[in-house]
Amino acid sequence: MAVLTMATKNIKSSHVVHDAAALDEFTKRLRRAEGQIGGVIRMVEDGRSCEDIVHQLAAVSKAVNKAAFGLITAGLSECILEEGKNTEEVQAQLQKLFLTMV
Repeated sequence: MAVLTMATKNIKSSHVVHDAAALDEFTKRLRRAEGQIGGVIRMVEDGRSCEDIVHQLAAVSKAVNKAAFGLITAGLSECILEEGKNTEEVQAQLQKLFLTMV
């Protein structure tokens, strides 16, 4: 089973997301974004308009952001369920991660 560790600078603890469904959804979203990026590269190589390319880049950005927010949400959910395990540190870490996405 894949796990993803969320760690930030200056915070001693980190949280590893164990929710298989959340990790599967995260991976699917990133693979979708990966395909979209390939499409953007082809658009550039084919000489497509800047407007078309920017619209596709916006879609890629949205897909990556949704993946990140989903991962943070899964981490937050697990932290709530694991009360008492470095709660304040992990909460601060997840808040910092969330704010990097805003």
